[in-house]
Amino acid sequence: MRRKPRIPPPPLPQLHGVDPVRVRLPAEGPWATVREYLVERLSGAGVGVVDGMFDAGKFVGADGRTVARAAGYAPGMFVWFHRELPDEVPVPFPLEVVHRDEHIVVVDKPHFLATTPRGSHVVETALARLRRELDIPALGAAHRLDRLTAGLVLFTVRPEERGAYQALFREKQVRKEYEAVAPYESGLPLPATVRSRILKERGVLAAQQVEGEVNAVSRVELVERRDGLARYRLVPSTGQTHQLRVHMSALGVPILGDPLYPVVTDPVPDGDFRRPLQLLARALEFTDPVTGTEHRFRSARALEAWNSYGDWAGQ
Repeated sequence: MRRKPRIPPPPLPQLHGVDPVRVRLPAEGPWATVREYLVERLSGAGVGVVDGMFDAGKFVGADGRTVARAAGYAPGMFVWFHRELPDEVPVPFPLEVVHRDEHIVVVDKPHFLATTPRGSHVVETALARLRRELDIPALGAAHRLDRLTAGLVLFTVRPEERGAYQALFREKQVRKEYEAVAPYESGLPLPATVRSRILKERGVLAAQQVEGEVNAVSRVELVERRDGLARYRLVPSTGQTHQLRVHMSALGVPILGDPLYPVVTDPVPDGDFRRPLQLLARALEFTDPVTGTEHRFRSARALEAWNSYGDWAGQ
């Protein structure tokens, strides 16, 4: 069994709480120089961008030295650089710390804030904010919430312990409870358990329910109703992308403020915070794999549509 290569520590510091990008050159290929490979690998950056980064000395090797444009191709070589940060609209809502100890940080994430850097959301993410605000550069996410979903997210303080906490979610040892506001349907028998197979294709905005082995299970309960809307308790036992949003839509009661289900609508412009998705990760319960402590965390947030339901009824 071939051993994985040891990854050296990054020679560049974090920038605004964001790690440098690491690229490892393949063992074989037609490239004569490091530049040729990076131009191909980073083709999405645009014409001339990689050359400009070489000219600015932004690519470095494991020793921290600048990699020259003419540097020969070296199979297995690691190259680091900082991505060009996109222009981001600040998310004007607080990120509340619910719990912090030497092993974990649990936060109550607002709507519209991504959990980790991805795509056009890099600095304006929960992870980058927390690294800066708490001064914990090694902080990492144990799981993720959609950018549009608010509520509890678990982060780990020590990189060597992250795998143990991630395993809790992978092995379904965390009890997660969500809350949603959606239309009330008198003919919908609740509580109900929805079972289906969900497929989320890369590059496609919405996930789909397809034929095949079940990989998504959600329990849906009615908590209360008024004026055509209802508040629901959602308890997933699996963690497929957009699972709760897909299942609520399939029941005929799509979550208010959802731009993808039941139909994909025009994307909400950055900076438009008027209609947040009415989905909240309300509770997390688990046994700490490092300390053995029984943790029970609960979000203090309230869903806007339920507090001002007259403005949302019929939406």
